[in-house]
Amino acid sequence: MLRVLRLKSSPHSIAVGVAAGAASSLTPFFGFHIVFAVIIAALFSGNLLAAAITTALANPITIPVILTASYELGTALMEPQAVPAIGGPEIARMIERLDLAELWGPVFGSLPLAIGGALIFYPLSYQAARLFQERRRRARAQRVGTPS
Repeated sequence: MLRVLRLKSSPHSIAVGVAAGAASSLTPFFGFHIVFAVIIAALFSGNLLAAAITTALANPITIPVILTASYELGTALMEPQAVPAIGGPEIARMIERLDLAELWGPVFGSLPLAIGGALIFYPLSYQAARLFQERRRRARAQRVGTPS
């Protein structure tokens, strides 16, 4: 996170990059998160490096949670009675076997999840970047103004 805050960009650009990375990491398109994050950040004039770094939100610990949440949300939005309830390990096996017909639930469910993630991460990262940059400016001003 500190690496993202130290980027030489406006707080808005950093926040857009973080939001794009968060949105991308909340999709079941593992292996393409960085590509999607960079494309989204570029479309919205966000920081590309912040987008790429933030995709680390999808990691071996969070992937089962992301898969389960997107699958549950997708099946709830599509046809909740027609789809049996399954968990993260079963979804991971479907991805490994490329049972793409059965994965429309996670794909569809990841869209609201990704949008929600972006809407949460944008204001948080904007405020964090703004505060970090203000403190950095004040510290530099004090060093310049203080005689050695």
